[in-house]
Amino acid sequence: MKRKYTREYVLDLLRAEDLRELKKALHSWHSPEVAELVERLPGEQRALIFGSLPSSLIMNTFKVLDHETQKDLIRDLDHSTAAKILNEIQPDDRTEFLSELPGKTVKELLKLLSEEERKVTLSLLGYPEHSLGRLMTPDYVAVKEDWTVKHVLDYVRTNGQDSETINVIYVVDEKGVLIDDIRIREFLFVSPDKKVSDLMDHNFISMQATDEEEVAINVFRKNNRVALPVTDTNGILLGIVTIDDVLRLAEKEETEDIQKIGAVEVLDEPYMSIPFFKLMKKRSGWLVILFVGEMLTATAMGYFEDEIAKAVVLALFVPLIISSGGNSGSQASTLIIRAMALGEVTLKDWWRIMRREIFSGLFLGSLLGAIGFARIAAWSMFSTIYGPHWFLVALVVSVSLIGVVLWGTLSGSMLPLILKKAGADPAVSSAPFVATLVDVTGLVIYFTIAMIIMRGVML
Repeated sequence: MKRKYTREYVLDLLRAEDLRELKKALHSWHSPEVAELVERLPGEQRALIFGSLPSSLIMNTFKVLDHETQKDLIRDLDHSTAAKILNEIQPDDRTEFLSELPGKTVKELLKLLSEEERKVTLSLLGYPEHSLGRLMTPDYVAVKEDWTVKHVLDYVRTNGQDSETINVIYVVDEKGVLIDDIRIREFLFVSPDKKVSDLMDHNFISMQATDEEEVAINVFRKNNRVALPVTDTNGILLGIVTIDDVLRLAEKEETEDIQKIGAVEVLDEPYMSIPFFKLMKKRSGWLVILFVGEMLTATAMGYFEDEIAKAVVLALFVPLIISSGGNSGSQASTLIIRAMALGEVTLKDWWRIMRREIFSGLFLGSLLGAIGFARIAAWSMFSTIYGPHWFLVALVVSVSLIGVVLWGTLSGSMLPLILKKAGADPAVSSAPFVATLVDVTGLVIYFTIAMIIMRGVML
């Protein structure tokens, strides 16, 4: 059993640059432990660590590093170690890694690849950004329908070690067109003399290389698969997309959506490593837009200045009205954006969504309106803060809450669909954006209802 060396001991060896003992110590570590240590070290020490790792640990450790650390590490490593990593990494992972680097850097790194790996990488990089062509790997096992099971298993033993996964075997015709996919276990429990065609049912799911990456997320979510084939427009099998890539992509997409919903531009780097002024630039844009939007609130209140002067009590409920509308809008926006991301709703469902949110807005608005009315009535029993016409004040507040909450739910639910129809990202209709919109329009609704109900009495 290997002796486990502590983190402190390894750091001491690193500071002393005792490479011989460092190599011995790192042999007892696992890749996640090494990755965690590497991500906390400066460039030169990262390179020393990787130069001391056994071959079996180099690739496993590099895979679990975040992309920023990977980019820095490749730059700091000597050419031989960098070439070893780039040539051994899976083509889809390598393509994703290179696609995030500047063009000049990519050209330099391509020189480190073998001729065969360079050809594969250039092919994948040739697909549109964010397409499945860049996400797929060309390493898979494909067989012919006239092969016997014995032939297939012999072929897998000889060629399967380079495949990303052998859980599924793909069947192609003479032109390379995908005609079926069969789980490997189907070959293990039948006679070796049986033919592949005897196991085929022609029931398979495939995607095209030009499809958006989000397509893979939805297809994997709806089907229990570890890998799915990717074809061209003629059905020719080009590669496969595996579940690990899709999970990583889903995490990235969800992170971006959450950041957009929070009114922040997508961060290209981890929060703790992104430069301060770059972070401020990402955050300030939407804040300025929302601030300018909120200025319209003051404009709206200025328009109803005379009404507020005659019935100052109305001003007491402004925060209550606009916050209720903003909150209901944010709820609806978040629910619809997530439902769209999961494929639960599409643009065709707009009327069903609107009808559902109309009833939701009326119900929630009535609930809040009833609570608001009860609160004003209860306070008026032992206080004169709302004056002799407290009933009218309570009526204005309760009716306004119904109108504002209804408008909030409709705005929050329809904006993502409108943006999607316009070709924009639905997540841009973020909670703060919806809240700002409803704040301004909510004031107009509130004071308009007040003018109708209180006309001739207080106004």
